[in-house]
Amino acid sequence: MRAIWNDQVIADSDTTIMIENNHYFPPASIKKSFFTPSETTSSCPWKGEASYFDISVNGETNKDAAWHYYQPKEAAIQIKGYLAFWKGVKITR
Repeated sequence: MRAIWNDQVIADSDTTIMIENNHYFPPASIKKSFFTPSETTSSCPWKGEASYFDISVNGETNKDAAWHYYQPKEAAIQIKGYLAFWKGVKITR
């Protein structure tokens, strides 16, 4: 699977984990130069607290377009550190 934003592949992996219709990409598949940590957080009752990243490509920034769980709850431990996307990030094969 590939995550693409602003015509740039920002993550690429054959081993994503699908949860609630979101592909979670393993940390090693992320092109880190496009990601900046955000101060935004949110809470999921069964996954825990999510932290967000802004994605910057070709001079444009997509605020809070990626999220992950540093310390997920036990039910979601398999996605610890994995990133998922929204806000116009396209997921393709």
